[in-house]
Parts: sequence; structure tokens; C-alpha cells
Amino acid sequence: MAASLLIEDVDASYGAVRALDGVSLTVAAGETVALLGTNGNGKTTLMRCILGLLRPTRGRIVATIDGVSTDLTGMPAEAIVDLGIALVPEGRRLFPRLSVEENLLLGAYRRTARAAIPRNLEFCYDAFPRLKERRTQSVGSMSGGEQQMVALGRAVMCAPKILLVDEPSVGLAPILVARTVEKIAELKEKLGLTVLMAEQNFHQAIRIADRGYVLVHGRVEFRGDSPAALGDSDLVRKFYLGL
Repeated sequence: MAASLLIEDVDASYGAVRALDGVSLTVAAGETVALLGTNGNGKTTLMRCILGLLRPTRGRIVATIDGVSTDLTGMPAEAIVDLGIALVPEGRRLFPRLSVEENLLLGAYRRTARAAIPRNLEFCYDAFPRLKERRTQSVGSMSGGEQQMVALGRAVMCAPKILLVDEPSVGLAPILVARTVEKIAELKEKLGLTVLMAEQNFHQAIRIADRGYVLVHGRVEFRGDSPAALGDSDLVRKFYLGL
């Protein structure tokens, strides 16, 4: 069954610094929603709140998975992952001294995923043939694009229903950004995922997004219900298109 996210009036702070201010958004079942914003505007903070790595000071975050709604606010990260929510973090956060396959296997944390390790590992290698070729190679010796493949594959090994992807373009050459975004779309279709992708590369994000939100100083300043609506926004034109 499908999965969705509901975020209502979320505030979050780092000490005295407020990072999110009344953020509300939805990600419907089977959607890819882009969370747009330049650096420092709260995209990663929201991802951290969803996954339980940072506790909101106000508001609620509800995931509905297989017909069951769960308020994630205050839950520990491991319990949220166990529901079927996986994060591909900004900067990938891999274990550089471990091999490709060892990094992938670390993604099979949740109980459901452990039972499906052989099938999910085979899926990863089919989706990323380069990783199969280099499964015994240490991740630290690989290129940025290859490491991003490992990070995506590790999330797949979690057998997720909701996939959070934080800044997949960081540190990658333009052609690799395009390939990474295409791969996210491919994984979404093949696995029936619901995807929330935080990205500052507007042109790449709208290639696969059904719609999106623009965060400015921790607030949702614009909601575009289609890629075209996002492109027509004066806010997007100012911050992303230089118009």
C-alpha cells in the first residue's frame, strides 16, 4: 500500500536560532515533491525533523504507511526508520573504509529489510551495475557520483516506503547531477516510493517533481502545484533563474 507525509505548523530551533517557522506541507502517496531553497533556509532541518534527528518545538509530522497513520513527533530515529522511512543525507555520509557491499548491507536496518536482503541487494546491483562491478572496493576510493549511487542503494536496502533525499546534487558535476536525479525517478517508479527531495538545483529538481515548495528563511513562501507553476513564480525567478 502507498505512503504519505503530512507536516503541520512545524517550528524547529538550534538553541536560540529558529530554523523553521510554521512549516506546513504534504507529500501525497506516490508523489515526488521538491523542497526548494538556497543554503541555510531550512531544507536539511526539515529532513532532520521528519527522521527524528531533531525534535520540533511546535507542530506535528504524520506519516501514513500501509493505511496506518503515525505521529512521528518525538519518536526516536530508529523507530521512524523501522516504519519504512529512509534518508539519503546531504554529503552521502558513507563509511569510507568499508566496501560498497558492506555499506549497502548497513542500510538493511529495519526488520522487514533484513528478511529481504538478497532480493534488495540484487535490485541494487541491477539498478547500479557499477556497484556490482566494484562491490569489494572501499567506498572512500570511489568518485563522488559512485558514492552517491552507494548512498541511494543503501536507502533502497532499507526497503522504504517514503524516501527522503537531501541535496543529491552537492559535490557532483552537472552531468552526474542529471544522472542522479534520473536514477531517483527510476527508483521511485520501480519501487512505488513516495519521495520528498530537498534540492537547490531548480532545473534538475523540476525534471522529476510533481510539484514543490520554496523555503525562505525557514518559512514556506511559495507552493507550486506543478513544475510549470514553480517556473512561473516570481520568487523562483528571482532566486533561481536570475530574472
